[in-house]
Amino acid sequence: MAEAIVGFFTAAPPAELILILFSKVIEVTLGTLRAILINKGYRREGTLLSFFEIILWTFVASRVIMGIADAPVKGIVYSVGFSLGIYLGSRIESFIALGKVLIQTIIAKESSEAMVSLLRSRGYAVTTMDAHGRDSDKTVLMIFANRKGKEEIIREISRIDSGAMIITNDISALSGGTISAVRGGLLK
Repeated sequence: MAEAIVGFFTAAPPAELILILFSKVIEVTLGTLRAILINKGYRREGTLLSFFEIILWTFVASRVIMGIADAPVKGIVYSVGFSLGIYLGSRIESFIALGKVLIQTIIAKESSEAMVSLLRSRGYAVTTMDAHGRDSDKTVLMIFANRKGKEEIIREISRIDSGAMIITNDISALSGGTISAVRGGLLK
């Protein structure tokens, strides 16, 4: 039994298994980023990534398929590479944080002027509306910004009004109005 297990894992050279693993991780990372980019409207960049993704897929898949009967461990390594690529691609996208976001916050009316002044001085586009909460008057702020930097805005809102309600939404289309260019994005 032990001999069969050892034979299973040694049927392919370790260098080939490492090559399959790393190639698959890179390919799926590119594919994950491609899908996210296209979904966020970065079609040109997503198309460019797809070219490299499919080149890698062609060579890696053919390498695995050609020898899978003799070395089924290649299929396992291929699958592990796929999973790691999905994880890595989503982590990279979170790090570069492409796209725009609308942050809506409901804050105490007393905090609103300081908050609006601070955000506008940092280059964010802010729209305000008067609102009436259950117990007091409120102000609703709508803040348009790049996703990268969203956490900084949320920290500032919480610092000025710890009871603020904060809602964030990714924006797929935006036109008109005043959008500040102070905080430029990576690709747009």
